[in-house]
Amino acid sequence: MKRLIVESKKISEKISNLLASQYPYGYDDDIIEFMLASGEIVEAIEVRSEDTIYLIKVGSKLPQIIKENKENNLEKEDDLLDLKEDNIDDDITT
Repeated sequence: MKRLIVESKKISEKISNLLASQYPYGYDDDIIEFMLASGEIVEAIEVRSEDTIYLIKVGSKLPQIIKENKENNLEKEDDLLDLKEDNIDDDITT
């Protein structure tokens, strides 16, 4: 399994979706700290996919990324509901 450290401002849509699904109520209690070889201490949260463990650096943009992802998913769900409602046939034959 691959392990990658990713800046929060550089995460892909795939990672953003994983992040939102794995931390629907926030990540405050799940922050881990580790030290890089350079001596820098990093705070991150872990997000897992089928083949990769991502350590996403906690930064000022991370809460906004999660919020936007949740809003986008809600919009997609609303669009899907609208599509299903459009396909309902109101004509009832007896």
